[in-house]
Amino acid sequence: MAKKLWEKGTTVNPEIERFTVGRDRELDLLLARYDVLGSIAHSTMLESIGMLSTDEMKALHNELRNIHGIIENGKFVIEEDVEDVHSQVELMLTRRLGDTGKKIHSGRSRNDQVLLDLKLFTRNRLQGICHSVKKLFDALIEQSDRHKDVLMPGYTHLQVAMPSSFGLWFGAYAESLADDMLFLQAAYRMCNRNPLGSAAGYGSSFPLNREMTTELLGFDNMNYNVVYAQMGRGKCEKNIAFALATVAGTLSKLAFDACMFNSQNFGFLKLPAECTTGSSIMPHKKNPDVFELLRAKCNRLQALPNDILLIMNNLPTGYFRDLQIIKELFLPAFDSLNECLEMATYIIKRIEVNKEILNDSRYDAMFSVEEVNRLAAEGMPFRDAYRKVGLEIEAGDFTPCKEIHHTHEGSIGNLCNEEIGTIMENIYSSMDFEKANKAERALLER
Repeated sequence: MAKKLWEKGTTVNPEIERFTVGRDRELDLLLARYDVLGSIAHSTMLESIGMLSTDEMKALHNELRNIHGIIENGKFVIEEDVEDVHSQVELMLTRRLGDTGKKIHSGRSRNDQVLLDLKLFTRNRLQGICHSVKKLFDALIEQSDRHKDVLMPGYTHLQVAMPSSFGLWFGAYAESLADDMLFLQAAYRMCNRNPLGSAAGYGSSFPLNREMTTELLGFDNMNYNVVYAQMGRGKCEKNIAFALATVAGTLSKLAFDACMFNSQNFGFLKLPAECTTGSSIMPHKKNPDVFELLRAKCNRLQALPNDILLIMNNLPTGYFRDLQIIKELFLPAFDSLNECLEMATYIIKRIEVNKEILNDSRYDAMFSVEEVNRLAAEGMPFRDAYRKVGLEIEAGDFTPCKEIHHTHEGSIGNLCNEEIGTIMENIYSSMDFEKANKAERALLER
């Protein structure tokens, strides 16, 4: 049986161990690759300050690359009597390299190991989220341009209000995602700072070279204050969760609209047949289950920042085991959101719009403001024009003119999709993903 890294001759009650380990063995598999990368960077730094010989560093690197291969092949496991990924990697090194494997923990703690692993994991997953957001954005802009001249009712209070268009509807969600990308940009910058070297939150008496590990791992800079590096755990996850939640909010609203507009009472949209499900009793049903599930998943994701806040909000300075629970909420959120983004993109690309909506007289009243504005432009006081058209509608004498002349920026006739695309591209391209990816590839080649 493997000894715990902290074991000092006492035996832990099995139920206590089960309770304290929790889901770490399961969830830490997501962090294994990053634990190896961090260990390669840390051991390189230890050699530079004389804590490892060159031969010891090379042996560690060779074995760490072997472990990385096992992880990539899906064969890495955290053994039953091993607490977490950090313990498992060190155990594997020690089995193969003896005392050399035991030296790798010099100058670090499991506290800054997990901080590092989480930041590397998050940095990688945020890249994926940003790519998926950009793909959905592009699909929405494409549909907006394609259907810019197809009118539809706009609503306030869920009452028919004024003319809108599918160009506006698709484009609105595209611009919302551009704003969401700002949150993702901030999240990426926040997590792209090196905590390694903060140890248990109070630094080390070893002359650690934190600039070196920052460069090796491709971070923009570091969490300089070692106390804050530890205080940042929980806070970093919470703030990143806000970025995920704002994307989820956009998706949830889009899903609601799609479900409503797809219903027979509206009939504005038609979902791809392969994206709907049927009823066990009603043969006519084509249910928008994908968007309904997407809406529910995204609503749950919007609760994530508050869940994390309630776990870490009243903790004083230093590490506490409470923070372990955050991993159970935080790590799976990326795959959940990414799956929703992929599903939404697939359907948006294939969705069909109803180009004949305005043939239905129930929507005639939405042109009332157009008539009021026409009369006002001809010189009638606006309030008098408003009253005239209102009385015509009440008397059933209103005949709409369905020609519209909206020309200002962001309106039906001037969507400004190019400008919105520029905003998105500027934010998206400002995140230097390749710097991080290049650094990680270089570590595996050392």
